[in-house]
Amino acid sequence: MSQMVRKQIYIYKRQEAQLKKISEAQGVSEAEIIRGALDREVNNYIASFHHDENAWAKILEFIDQNAKLGVTGDPYKFRRQDAYDERETRWLKDGE
Repeated sequence: MSQMVRKQIYIYKRQEAQLKKISEAQGVSEAEIIRGALDREVNNYIASFHHDENAWAKILEFIDQNAKLGVTGDPYKFRRQDAYDERETRWLKDGE
């Protein structure tokens, strides 16, 4: 079980009555009902970002434009000497 954090909240009387009915009907604690509702709300919020067709169109356009810049897709191979050479070149340039 993940670590729990205590939160104190205020709800309306009608919400309290509804919460009690749902809790009794499902045979779980009121806290469990609240946690489930929060999880659903967060998941809906996150899912809403995935349905913005305009945003996806902009992302795909950006990817398409940058793909034309000559990126080969080959993985970058790090060589320590390249880093040293770049740093030395930068320092020499600044010191002149």
